[in-house]
Amino acid sequence: MSPRVVLVGPMGVGKSTVGQLLAERLGVGYRDTDDDIVAAQDRTIAEIFVDEGESAFRAIEKAAVLRALTEHDGVLALGGGAILDEDTRVSLAGLPVVYLSMDVEEAVKRTGLNTARPLLAVNPRKQWRELMEARRHLYEQIATAVVATDGRTPEEVTEAALDALELKQA
Repeated sequence: MSPRVVLVGPMGVGKSTVGQLLAERLGVGYRDTDDDIVAAQDRTIAEIFVDEGESAFRAIEKAAVLRALTEHDGVLALGGGAILDEDTRVSLAGLPVVYLSMDVEEAVKRTGLNTARPLLAVNPRKQWRELMEARRHLYEQIATAVVATDGRTPEEVTEAALDALELKQA
């Protein structure tokens, strides 16, 4: 068992919204590993970062992603930093992975780059750019398709993802 579609991309790009729409269009279930982590840990991701640090969170995230990749056969959305782990990237090889991309101005519009995002607490625009510089090549490395989300509605992004993967709707 493996997911029909895996969505990756930066925080705030719309993985959850597009993922739910894709799942509806394909007639499959939707799962988000960030939601899995919050449910299993009974606390927010921000709380995990504060209480235990990023490395502890990444270990929890890696386990959640690997579990979801073997348990879920619908649309799966991964947290923005999940692709940092090499084992996760290896596990995604051969799967239909869609990298949802956006530029910093779109990120500002969508998220306000607020402090609820633990990695963007200080100078959010600069930190977002630095995160993307460090991650963009990893997203591109594992992606079957890249779909730009800038200036598009979730429905338009969903349609573009279906077209890019040449998937038929349910």
